[in-house]
This record gives sequence, C-alpha cells and structure tokens, in this order.
Amino acid sequence: MKEFEITCPLTREPRLKEIEARAGGLQWVLKKRSVDARKEPVWRYQYEAYAPGEYVPFELAPLQDVHDKPAVIVVGAGPAGMFAALKLLELGLKPVVLERGKDVHARKVDMARLSREGVVNPESNYCFGEGGAGAFSDGKLYTRSSKRGDIREVLYRLVEFGASKDILIDARPHIGSDKLPTVVENIRKCIVAHGGEYHFGARVTSVDGRSEDGLCSVGCADGSRYTGLAVILATGHSARDVYEMLAAGGGALEAKGFALGVRVEHPQEKINYHQYHGMWKPGVPAAEYSFVEQVDGRGVFSFCMCPGGILVPSSTEPGTVVLNGMSNSGRSGKFANAGVVVQIEPSDVPGDDPFRLMDFQRDVERAMFDWCERERCASKDVPQNPMAAPAQRMEDFCLGRVSKKMPPTSYFPGVISAPLHELLPPLVASRLQKVFPRVKMKGYFTNAALLLGVESRTSSPVRIPRDPETLQYLSIPGVYPCGEGAGYSGGIVSSAIDGIRCAEAVNGTL
Repeated sequence: MKEFEITCPLTREPRLKEIEARAGGLQWVLKKRSVDARKEPVWRYQYEAYAPGEYVPFELAPLQDVHDKPAVIVVGAGPAGMFAALKLLELGLKPVVLERGKDVHARKVDMARLSREGVVNPESNYCFGEGGAGAFSDGKLYTRSSKRGDIREVLYRLVEFGASKDILIDARPHIGSDKLPTVVENIRKCIVAHGGEYHFGARVTSVDGRSEDGLCSVGCADGSRYTGLAVILATGHSARDVYEMLAAGGGALEAKGFALGVRVEHPQEKINYHQYHGMWKPGVPAAEYSFVEQVDGRGVFSFCMCPGGILVPSSTEPGTVVLNGMSNSGRSGKFANAGVVVQIEPSDVPGDDPFRLMDFQRDVERAMFDWCERERCASKDVPQNPMAAPAQRMEDFCLGRVSKKMPPTSYFPGVISAPLHELLPPLVASRLQKVFPRVKMKGYFTNAALLLGVESRTSSPVRIPRDPETLQYLSIPGVYPCGEGAGYSGGIVSSAIDGIRCAEAVNGTL
C-alpha cells in the first residue's frame, strides 16, 4: 500500500487522469479531504493505492431479526443508546429503548415553543428527546477517540441510514441539523423492523440490578415496568434526575470536571475573510476555527463550533438560561458561533459531595436567568422572552464595561446587555478576559463579536463509576453506564462508540 496526496484549488476537484497517474496503475481509494488555509486556500485529497487483492473494504455486520430474542433495556435514545441498540441487533439481542422525550420530529414543536415563548418542557427540548442533544447541534462527527473503537462503524452506519457519503472522507465531517432528524428516524424504524422496541415518554425512575432469575428491571414515571438481561444507561449529560435517583438508592457517583463559559458569535463573513485570507468565494465551505490555550493553570478552548449557524436555548428546567449552537448541512447562515469555555475541575469547588459541580453548573445557569428577569421587571424595553440571554460585546467584556448597544444576533429569544464579566464565576471570567486577545486569528478579537451566557452543557459534571473491564456499574450488577451522561464520552461519535462497547460488554457477560 502506498499513500499520496493531491492539492487543487477550492474551485475544482482532482482530475481522474492525475489520480490514476499518481496511483501508478494500482487500485486507489480516497481516504480524506480537507481544506488547507494556512497560505493560499486549497483542497487536500489524501489517497491510498493498493496492489491487486491487497485492499479490503470495510463492511458492516448484518443486523439480525430479534423478535423472539432476549431483551436488553437501553435507557436513552441519543447516539450512545441508538448505537448500543444497533450493536445489540448485530449480536442477536432485542433492544428495548426507553426515551423520556418525544420522537425526533414531535420534539421540534417543543423546541419552537422554547425559542418563541420561553416555555421549557422538561421532558422535550434541545437536550431531551430522540437523537439526544446532538440531533440539533449540527451533527458534528469529529472525534479524537479512535482508540476506543472503530470510528468507521459509526460513520458507515450513519451513511447507511441516510447521511451523505462525504462524512466518510471529510476531515471534519458533519451531517447538519436539517438532515440528522431523518437519519435518526431511519435508525429507529430499522431497529423496530428487526424486532426491537421504542417507548417514548418513558422517563425512568427506578433501576433494579440483576436478580436471581438473571433479569434486571426498570420502572418509569407512568407506572410501566420493563425487564431484560441487562440495562444500558445512556441518559445524556443533562439527566440530573437520573444521578439523584441512583444516589437515593445508595449508588456511587463521582464529581467530574467539565467546562463552562460563553457562546461567541461573529459574522460568518469575518471568519471567512480571515481564515481564507480574503479569498473565500461562494460555494467554498464556510470557514471554521478552533483553539486551545492554557490560562492560569486551566485549559481554555473553543467548543462545538457552528459555521453559518444559529444560537438556540438549551435549558432543561425553568428558571435557567443555557445556550447551544446548531447549523444546517449547508452552513449558509450569516453568523458563526462557538462555545469558548474554561475547564472546571473538582478541586475548584470545595467539598466532597459528588453533586457539587452539578450544583455549581446550575447556580450559574440560574444567575443568568435571574439577572435577565430583574431587567425585564425593570423595563419593558428589553426582550420579554424568559429565554433572553445576557450578552456583552467581546472587547467590552475584556475591559469590564457594559455594552451600550447590541450587534445583530441569530439568537431568536433576544439578548439583554449585561455585565457578563461579573455574572460569570471569577475563575471563568478572568481566564476568558485573558484568552480572547490571545487568539491567533486576525480579526477575532473585536467588538463586532458578541458573547452570550451561558455555555454550560459541555459534558457531564458527574460520573457514574463502572468497572474498566466489564463496564458494569460498580453499585448495581447488570447495569452499564454509557456515553456522555455516565461521563465516558463527549460528542456524537465517541458516545456512539461507547454505546457499541457497552452492548458488546453486555453480550460478553451473558
């Protein structure tokens, strides 16, 4: 096998004659495509060429009919839960998926009401519902967790269910919030067609481990009960009631570091101009950015960057303001947004309560809401939507001055000029004030950029400890904590990989 690379202008693709000449008569395969904008922007196409019989294409394992097979309970229909269910089908086990929220299309109604009226449905929102939080946050598939499992299995399955084949070759693949709901729905239909089950509105309130008959069981808020050989607990990073349920039953939990900060919104044309050195043209991908800095002993980094995207409210309970970003497949919106967050470690919050970082997270979310609520009560000239977010221009934030006028924003509920430098915890605000002027991208540090609070759901602030070999919960036999909510992944692909691993672990212990 030999590797070669071809570069070409952003206005065209490599020519077939050039590829064949570089391959030297061997069978060639395109492995990766990326934009290199370090100098004059170009496409970089990376290929592998194989001698006859050397190339072995990746193939997905077939899914089995499991109508009459033993059941395994999967709690949560986000990436971890969906891919756990698919793997169970491969292994000949029947997944019974319990999702507290609604199906991926019905939840759109609740998300629209959240944006337009500020009404939070605690069971159906941008975090809860079929597809999980990732279904409406661009569908970014970039991950560094390749050592945990084969990323190709996740990407090829997504293509099988309707995602573009581009995700197999793009260096930073994404599906888009307009396309991902259909992919999620297709996965569910396939699971059900093969004998699996889906139950919506099934918020789990109790989990009982494996008993003498070899079965586990879970109870739901509506009184229903389900039994199976095991329980894969894939409830997502915002299911705070699940942690409380486990703790109430004597289950072990650990405080886990997470990150907290703001959403930063720039006009997309400014990001395009600076990242492409003034050479961006229509039809060229919207520019992205990322950075990582160390400030006063803590990591400060960009997170979940959404080119051509919009900002959305991601609160899961009334009386809080939480933001996230999303973008459609075309990434054609006028704004670019990204979380810029500071790493919070358990040592930053005194005590030994496993909930102390979760409480810290919630307190900041409530502080954002309370400040805006006071402003709404004092003046009818500010947005009256309960999800309106406190905001501040970037330079003003760093100088510690309140912004007199707000620039345009994609955030539909509206923004209220606020002293974010005072509302954020000092350990977060001080580091953000230092990092923005440092970002090595011309034009990034500008008062045309708007900061909105708060970006706090980067990952779970609680971990459910599990055995590193069997992946079982240390406190309840037969229960497998999984994905972001358990504290073992971050993002769609790594969560999906962890779901696959947990399904394999279940099969291995039966």
